Amino acid sequence: MNEAFFITALCGALFGGESETVHDFTYPDGAASIRIDCENDNRVVEFGLDKRSSLDSIQQALFAAEVTGKEAVVELIDTDGRIGRFEWRIARAANIAGVPIRILPASLVDSPKVGG
Repeated sequence: MNEAFFITALCGALFGGESETVHDFTYPDGAASIRIDCENDNRVVEFGLDKRSSLDSIQQALFAAEVTGKEAVVELIDTDGRIGRFEWRIARAANIAGVPIRILPASLVDSPKVGG
């Protein structure tokens, strides 16, 4: 299962949000857009697996919060049943930055029909 699976399965169920929302922003040399994993009325949520590729999740959540004016949240999916080096690094950075973080075992989600 990849990150997109968990976003689809959990965004609405856990956060009452919409997945993969797009927001435009400008910067000194132009304009661009970001895609937010999950967004509700109050929060932007960045999902990540317990892999190296999720080390940027804090930056993504904080930037999305800046663009939208909402609270940044990080949701990590633990795929191996242990708190490894990547979860540790991301959790420490989140705590330093004051970003709420939750680590959810992947085993709790066995199909896109969460709760059913």
